[in-house]
Amino acid sequence: MATESGRFKAVLLRDEDDVAVAPAPIPAGGRVEVGGVSVQALAPIALGHKLAVRDVAEGSPVRKYGQVIGFASKPIRAGDHVHVQNLRADLFERDYAYASERAPGRQPEAPRTFRGYLRPDGRVGTRNYIAVVSTVNCSASTSRFISERFRGRDFRRSHPNIDGVFAITHKGGCGLPFEGSDHQILERVLAGFVNHPNVAAYVLVGLGCEGAYAQHLIETQHLRLTPKAGAKSAAEKSLPPRVFTIQEEGGVARTVEAAVAAVEGLLPAADAWRRTEQPASKLCLALECGGSDGNSGVTANPALGVAADLLIAQGGAAVLGETTEIYGAEHLLTRRAVSAEVGRKLVERIKWWEWYTGVFGAQINNNPSPGNKAGGLSTIYEKSLGALAKAGTSPLVDVIGYAEPVRGPGLFFMDTPGYDPVCTTGLVAGGANVLVFTTGRGSVLGLKPTPCVKVATNTPMYEKMKDDMDLDAGTILAGESVESVGRRLFEQILDVAGGEPTRSERVGMGEDEFVPWNIGPTL
Repeated sequence: MATESGRFKAVLLRDEDDVAVAPAPIPAGGRVEVGGVSVQALAPIALGHKLAVRDVAEGSPVRKYGQVIGFASKPIRAGDHVHVQNLRADLFERDYAYASERAPGRQPEAPRTFRGYLRPDGRVGTRNYIAVVSTVNCSASTSRFISERFRGRDFRRSHPNIDGVFAITHKGGCGLPFEGSDHQILERVLAGFVNHPNVAAYVLVGLGCEGAYAQHLIETQHLRLTPKAGAKSAAEKSLPPRVFTIQEEGGVARTVEAAVAAVEGLLPAADAWRRTEQPASKLCLALECGGSDGNSGVTANPALGVAADLLIAQGGAAVLGETTEIYGAEHLLTRRAVSAEVGRKLVERIKWWEWYTGVFGAQINNNPSPGNKAGGLSTIYEKSLGALAKAGTSPLVDVIGYAEPVRGPGLFFMDTPGYDPVCTTGLVAGGANVLVFTTGRGSVLGLKPTPCVKVATNTPMYEKMKDDMDLDAGTILAGESVESVGRRLFEQILDVAGGEPTRSERVGMGEDEFVPWNIGPTL
């Protein structure tokens, strides 16, 4: 991105930073105007990669975002390409300073609304699905056979208020310690999905001899069907879910026919739900990034942070996950915690992850991925600092376990792995009714029943993958403000919550991405 004078630009995020980010490729020898000085690139600098703006001695910290992203593994000269060849992620102490820097948050603006489905428990759905839930992998194909009977335009024409019938399948449900951590997590996730405000009704499908059997799920999670619109009697409000097991029904074909008939019986009540005007405070926004690049923390993530702050100012909730990908930046959250207790809960999860990864001979900082590195991210600290920008500036009100419900307004942190499908499965199980996913390399995740808004960090990728991206935040690199893009994203969140389909919904994404977290052994 050369100026009229033939010089190139780079983005210096803080005056104290040692590196600037390339908003477009910079050739070797190119003169770069950055921070009021001119630096000559000593090597080609790709989009999203880092250019040293000053000399850094070997062993000294290197800063971006005003924070340490690593240490020079060899002397770095002004103009060098700063990346894995001269930057390493040494351990360093962070000052957690619990609850010492709580921002006041944004002032509330005019109340905003969207059109959603008000459920009997007071939560609001942004979609209206029927779910076919497999309790074990052994009934996964059968569950899909059931849901596939309700595909096509004829179904939508006859049931215009139902977004679809989808299958919730997974690889677990047996070979796990009974009532152990994996069993508890799976049941919590399945309960979170069937009780989700975007699910109007569901059936459970099992094999019959699995460890995580349906009746245990129903009893421990107190499952009941969502009452139909206008239900008044106690009987109508407390119906147990229908359960079908392949062994009891007499095989796959008979199970499919019986479950299809049961779903057909649920259709009239599900189709009776109608969207009504609802306050933005009823939104719970999941914040996710994946396939990140060096511009993620410059464009899309801070724009999502603006949108999250705007929603929280309306009384809504936002939930951030990926514990392994805030590593090295967690001290910025602990300082924003509403109390020292909340801050310590986050640090406890970091310590647990250090122990957990060590059990397997791994390290929590064994990150970024090869794709992240190709996009300009060099260390887990750099990746984490950019990822944390999604959380905006609102105070951290609580730290919750994987797939636990988000209760109340404000910014929450959920303990999840960094792997996108596992993380988003937990966030949605926790009640997120809109998901925003930022990406620099081009991730294409969707996750029913929650709509997923995809935000590109750079314009070249957006143009290349327009069919999969919902918004281009790369305009920030061309001069649009982060605040402006964040406000546009907030408006899009309201539109999607009100029924506007996302790109992933248009192409039918969102069933195979259901991946509950597996912590323990397979027996």
